[in-house]
Amino acid sequence: MNALLNWKGHAYAALPMRLYLGGVFILACWHKILDPASFALDVATYQILPLSLINLMAIVLPWLELIAGLMLIAGSRARAAALLIAGMMAMFVAAISIALSKDLVMSCGCFASQGMEEDPISWLTVVRDLVWLLMALYVVAFDHRPLGLGRLLSRRKPPLLRQG
Repeated sequence: MNALLNWKGHAYAALPMRLYLGGVFILACWHKILDPASFALDVATYQILPLSLINLMAIVLPWLELIAGLMLIAGSRARAAALLIAGMMAMFVAAISIALSKDLVMSCGCFASQGMEEDPISWLTVVRDLVWLLMALYVVAFDHRPLGLGRLLSRRKPPLLRQG
């Protein structure tokens, strides 16, 4: 088990997952950032949050998606970003599953607002999100030294302090 945890190839195996998830989250956040009112309507359609929290969710969530996506791609605090993405994916899986159990016919709100023909929810959406959740969890569990900016910066040695 220890050999699996310490395998040096995890950084290379996790890199395509990080780049893919980062790209997905950056693509997913654009329409939400550009049109928070439409995204707020998508959030409200799930019928889960109290009305008082919908606007806050519609404004904050896309920026979290953007920051986490950029961090994953850059490899800076990648495990923290992957943990954030895993949390969001778990929340998305729960929300979509609840909506499907209520037989709601609606847009996911993931990549387009109010576009039923472009982005309808289904059990395939849940499976897709579970795969993305597993990818994020792989990064959290195994990518201890991610390739990217974080690793590059950690190799730099701080200048010696003069004592005098």
